[in-house]
Amino acid sequence: MATGRHDQYREDVIGRANVADTEALVDFYGDLERFHAGALWTVANRIEPWQPESRSVPVLWRYRDLRPHVLRALDLVTPEKAGRRVVYLNNPGRGDDAAAAVGWLYSGLQVMNPGEVASSHRHSASAIRFIMEGEGAFTNVDGHKMPLNANDFVLTPNGTWHEHGVGEEGTTCIWQDGLDIPLMNALEANFYEVHPDLQQAVTFPVDDTTMRWGNPGLRPAGENWSKRYSPLFKYEWAPTYEALLRAAKVSEGSPFDGIHMDYVDPSTGGPVMTTMGASIQMLRPGEHTKAHREVGSFLYQCCKGRGYSIINGQRFDWQERDIFCVPSWMFHEHVNLSDSEDACLFSFHDLPVMRSLNLYRQEALAENGGHQPILA
Repeated sequence: MATGRHDQYREDVIGRANVADTEALVDFYGDLERFHAGALWTVANRIEPWQPESRSVPVLWRYRDLRPHVLRALDLVTPEKAGRRVVYLNNPGRGDDAAAAVGWLYSGLQVMNPGEVASSHRHSASAIRFIMEGEGAFTNVDGHKMPLNANDFVLTPNGTWHEHGVGEEGTTCIWQDGLDIPLMNALEANFYEVHPDLQQAVTFPVDDTTMRWGNPGLRPAGENWSKRYSPLFKYEWAPTYEALLRAAKVSEGSPFDGIHMDYVDPSTGGPVMTTMGASIQMLRPGEHTKAHREVGSFLYQCCKGRGYSIINGQRFDWQERDIFCVPSWMFHEHVNLSDSEDACLFSFHDLPVMRSLNLYRQEALAENGGHQPILA
């Protein structure tokens, strides 16, 4: 990483600051503009920075603030008319880019009443769901129907037909959606299609992917899964939390993330999808992790406990169901405020993209014992 005099050299020698706007140069720039071209030295620092400079900013979305408005949408639009009844999360640093919560990731809060079912559809974007509240929700992915409970993590991989709903005997349900829509749009590769019959049939036994692929340490013998996403569509909360508790008995965990585990494709051990991954971490009572930064964007949801995170010197206090983002290459650390209870953070991210393109790197904060001063 370039710092100090090296940074100044780039600004003076490569950047615009060392090139005076003479009359001849201004005419030259104008001529280039007429041919839809430009001089690289006028924009070099902006398009090729020394290190990642995210347009996104750290944001905390408090559930207690958003929930009344999410519920209000129930009286204003139907799933049939809205397509999907969702309040999306918008990062103020992205300007008019309404699809981005952070980096190349989209997120929103979807709400449905008992008896409602959204139409079946598929798209190029990959999607995840994390169930926040309510009972009786379900999803159907390519004919695999799954009941959903709080803190369950669900996949709807790109290209799969999927629909969501709440049974007649259920309650109003809210879940967080996460998609790579901004990435698909940036690649100009996004397709969207509604099922010709509006709903799809359930063609497998209910919860079959969980029963076949959700057994720790075991996989179906002779099963050849060739698709580039996990054959396990639902990751249930109870065994996930139990795995965190077991790991905490024998491990100190990560100095940056506490007891930290990735959701994985049980057929490969790799990420659940090619463009998005997901993780779960537990902070033990009073734990304060050290700061580090990574190439990659993260959206966190607190699914248990309360605490705060420091992101590039800003403190963000969170409690259960709050969501916050960490933009790429920003230092972050986490604190559990309870002296008696653990805190858990679910996150999804774009690290599979960064790793597959050989772009991922991380760096620990070396100063101040690995902790950031709180500046704001």
